[in-house]
Formats: sequence, structure tokens, C-alpha cells
Amino acid sequence: MFQDTGDLMDQEIFLQLNRTVDANADKRYVPAYIFRICRCSDGIEVGECDLRVGHNINTRFGGNIGYTIHEPYRGNHYAGKACLLLFKLARRHGLDTVIITCDPDNTASRKTCEYCGANLLEIVDVPDWHPMYKDGSRKTCRYEVKLKESMKIEEL
Repeated sequence: MFQDTGDLMDQEIFLQLNRTVDANADKRYVPAYIFRICRCSDGIEVGECDLRVGHNINTRFGGNIGYTIHEPYRGNHYAGKACLLLFKLARRHGLDTVIITCDPDNTASRKTCEYCGANLLEIVDVPDWHPMYKDGSRKTCRYEVKLKESMKIEEL
């Protein structure tokens, strides 16, 4: 199920596989890859990202992709560049689309979605059964990337 990820790099960053997580039907989790985002120039970890492979009710609210950039490294489009690399892996898994979600008030994350070519589908209420609700999220923006149509992926 899991594939080689050694080619997930561009001129500036590479994704270093931290671990994989198997699906968990009881928790409604799809299989996932967890990565460190590292700079090519010096190998420094600038953040983390993950790809959740597949679509279900859980990814409707949590999305297929998650990311965080460590504070000193923000403002360099590292999250957006990591998403573009994750799109390649998602296509290898046969996904036609990926969903990225974020808090409506998270301007930086919304800009990341726009940077990587995602289109805002809707802002939805997070159901009380979802782990995001338990973490305090009440609404989430649902962005979609149609992988076959994304020109930015072809640039990599």
C-alpha cells in the first residue's frame, strides 16, 4: 500500500518520511504518511506535513493534507511547496482530488491553499463527533485540488 517517497523534493525542500500509519476503521482513519519538511540547503527541519490517502467522512472535515511550519521558518511558502509534492504522491495512489481544510480565521493557511491551486468549496460546521471539534474547531474551510487539472504539479 505505501510507496517509495524518496523523490518528494524540489529545488528548495524535501519531504523526509517520518512514519506511516495504517488505516483504522474504528476511528475512521485512512492510511497516512507523516513527513518532516526539510530545506535542501542545510537539511534543517522547517515543519511537518502529512498525506491521508483516501476519502471518507473523516477526511471530509479533516482533509487529505495537513501541515505546520515551525515559527522561525514561516513566510517562505514551505507549506505550499510541501503540498505540491504531496499532490504527486496522491496521484500515484490514484486520487483525482485532495481536500485541504483549515480554520476560517487562519489567513496563512488559506493563503497556502490558494498558493497550491486549491479552490474553496465551502465553509462547514465541524460535527461534535469529529476530533477537530474536541480540539475546539467549530467551522472549517474545505478546499479542493483537482489533481489532473493542477498545472502547478506539472511544474515539479
